[in-house]
Amino acid sequence: MIKQIEREFLAILQEELIPAMGCTEPIALAYASAVARRELGEMPTSIVAKCSGNIVKNVFSVSIPNSGGMVGIESAVLLGAIGGNDDLLMEVLESVTPNHIQMANDLLSQGVCQVEFLDSEIPLHFEIIQKAGEHHVSVEVRYSHTNIVRITKDGETVFEADSNAFAGAAKTDRSKLNIENIKNFADTVDIELIRPLYDKQIMCNMAIAEEGMTGKYGLGIGKVLMSYNSEGVFQQMKAYAAAASEARMGGCDMPVIITSGSGNQGIASSVPVIIYAREKNIPTEKLYRALAFSSLLTIFQKEFIGKLSAFCGAVSATCAAGAAITYIEDGSKEAIEDTIDNTLANCPGVICDGAKVSCAAKIASCLDAAILGHYLAIQGKAYAANEGILMQEAEGTISCVGHIGRVGMRQTDKEIIKLMLGR
Repeated sequence: MIKQIEREFLAILQEELIPAMGCTEPIALAYASAVARRELGEMPTSIVAKCSGNIVKNVFSVSIPNSGGMVGIESAVLLGAIGGNDDLLMEVLESVTPNHIQMANDLLSQGVCQVEFLDSEIPLHFEIIQKAGEHHVSVEVRYSHTNIVRITKDGETVFEADSNAFAGAAKTDRSKLNIENIKNFADTVDIELIRPLYDKQIMCNMAIAEEGMTGKYGLGIGKVLMSYNSEGVFQQMKAYAAAASEARMGGCDMPVIITSGSGNQGIASSVPVIIYAREKNIPTEKLYRALAFSSLLTIFQKEFIGKLSAFCGAVSATCAAGAAITYIEDGSKEAIEDTIDNTLANCPGVICDGAKVSCAAKIASCLDAAILGHYLAIQGKAYAANEGILMQEAEGTISCVGHIGRVGMRQTDKEIIKLMLGR
């Protein structure tokens, strides 16, 4: 059973910890558009992008990487069609050149791409329809960013996924994810099996954090945070994590290793842990184990919420980072659970009003809650069960938060989208 869990958890990490350029929603649109263009076999003369509310919300304000500052659904779709390389998946726009950008801007001004609202109960759901002459291609994506469920050409189905993909089932088995199994995996996994994943995560996510710390993106939040307390390790954790997010949301074309389909969650669950280990001279092996713990705990929490919702994923990812700090400090399973409960008692929900540079500030704020949760737990202090949404076990608290994010905030999500589209 132990070896089976190890194999399943490694498969989860390999599925989830992948590189992506920029915000994952516009990149997903660009990827599907590149696939459609390949199937069409020629440059489309018209494109329709049918997008669910959460796709609209998360592409509304964010800069697209490698685009010269372009923003919006139409821009992402056109760039994917003109210069995207779908073989690169979530790095699809790496191949875009200045000529491609100029072509996209020209087609944008001509109104070649139109956006339609897709009234779907699936938060991550969109369809790209491209036409040229007598031919037309449709690519439909559901539940996760590269989960193409159907491709049609001239009315004929050329690809259709199995029923699991249509139902949103993950390719990997998540059924054994729980705090005890995650901790046991982190404690015992052969380091050489996770080293390649986390060497890449450390390299990519810290590189964009350093880039963000230059202050060239958004409000320069990392530099601001460091300007009034540059010595404390927890301030550095907040500053570097926020700076990485700000660079990513601000159009930086450096890749991020994502978690749960999100670059910001990949950043928030890793950068604080890396900074803490660096400043505390934690052995590299312990850092790898803590990162594995943080990744899996983030994924576990998001299983209850879903990829996209009105619930900001920074809460889940920073909660995992705080628990990973407790793990680094050899906290017991009970102390780790207390960190989770303390964090979620303090910050049980922040609204997601789309991807943008201010996501960086949310990461910093949520990380404050996680750090406080860690401090309390390491001193043996924890909020009691049945206070608010806290349950007897941390897993129960996590499931309650997930229910709020997935079900309770569904109407909140609709109202946020209405407000954004009504401006």
